[in-house]
Amino acid sequence: MKRFITTLGLILFPFTLSSLSAQTIQTRQTAKVVAIKAGRLIDVRHGNVISDAVILIERGMITAVGKDLIIPSGASVIDLSNATVMPGLIDCHTHLLNSFDSDLDDDQNMIRIVSQMSTASRALLGASLAREVLEAGFTTVRDVGNSGINGDIALRDAIKAGWVRGPRILASTRALSPLGGQFGQLSPDAQKIIEQEYVAISGVEEARRAVRQAIYDGADLIKVIVGVGPRLLSLEEMKVIVEEAHRADRRVAAHAVDNQTARIAAEAGVDSIEHAYTISDDVLKLMAEKHIFLVPTDGTVESYLETGDMTPEQYKQAAVFKRAFVERNQQRLKRAINAGVRIAAGSDVYYRRPKKTRGQASFRMFRAYAASGMSTIEVIRTATLNAAELLGMSERLGSVEVGRFADIIAIAEDPLSDTTALEHAGFVMKGGIVVLDRLTKGANHNSLTDSH
Repeated sequence: MKRFITTLGLILFPFTLSSLSAQTIQTRQTAKVVAIKAGRLIDVRHGNVISDAVILIERGMITAVGKDLIIPSGASVIDLSNATVMPGLIDCHTHLLNSFDSDLDDDQNMIRIVSQMSTASRALLGASLAREVLEAGFTTVRDVGNSGINGDIALRDAIKAGWVRGPRILASTRALSPLGGQFGQLSPDAQKIIEQEYVAISGVEEARRAVRQAIYDGADLIKVIVGVGPRLLSLEEMKVIVEEAHRADRRVAAHAVDNQTARIAAEAGVDSIEHAYTISDDVLKLMAEKHIFLVPTDGTVESYLETGDMTPEQYKQAAVFKRAFVERNQQRLKRAINAGVRIAAGSDVYYRRPKKTRGQASFRMFRAYAASGMSTIEVIRTATLNAAELLGMSERLGSVEVGRFADIIAIAEDPLSDTTALEHAGFVMKGGIVVLDRLTKGANHNSLTDSH
């Protein structure tokens, strides 16, 4: 049988090769070039603006960028001459398969979701929220857990396959954590739900196995909860997690809200520390030395306060907390920047907000960064160049340059004058496909519009 198949292959091979060659040539000849006319193009790398720029796109990739480029005959032209054009935004801390009720605390919300929603239901919820995030201008996200057992993988792959519309997703699968995960006290019978959200580890070999399991399950990165109250992972466990992840070319995102957990994460050599609401200058210095990113989720409190589901007295108490919390966050972010720590954007939105999509709610982080004293271009870089570097995708994301994915947004206003303009993207393209267009009336690019 093997001889027969080999002989048949030799007979058919010339014809197959000829057919494939002809098909490849025909594809190259008929491949459509897309040309975007940009009235103002933000060069995020150098912090300047190119007026009357042209962006040429082929097969979802940027092939040329420059001022007054010649547009090839037969190209599909998208006229954004009256808009500011920039790279698609990247959110490094999302929970797309989660939606909390503001009248419950975090623990009650997690118990409600895990006990009442299947992973399949949460993936469908994620599909809805993913579309909202994409249409707001976030073309890539890093989803960092609380997604059931591999629900984020299912959503990522469904988007890749074109079944649903959403941003490019880097998924973490279940977060690694100390025993109990992020749940509070649970009865012995109720503790079974913990494994729906977390892989609890105790010991270096369990840590190593958990990383390998996550990679087998399809993880693009490893998410670790370093500690919850008195329950902490050890430095040895964290080092093994980082070692095993890096050996497989996966990056590690560490949930660390206080100085103790941030120190453990930094000493272990993680790639990013999420939150770090309280952190000392010496740990920030260590982060800078090890090139560890800070992902400050500083818009979370504001987003929660805007849910509108609190009594006047609850809102008054929350507002007092907000002032103290926000002021501390602002000082922490200033100290981090002064220490040389790179900042990547992370929204961490998981509460419902009335009259706001998940994407619209995510922009609160930019307001928080600007309030901390970051310049507009620095704020924009947190969600473009910096975020792409954290994801390990600088050669494909984060800027409008040759060789990058054609992930592009356009805004009528100027975000370099006011970062709140980022909240009003009127045009969104992901991988050369137009997913939202409110700026080019009557534009003839229907063939480039995502039909999903």
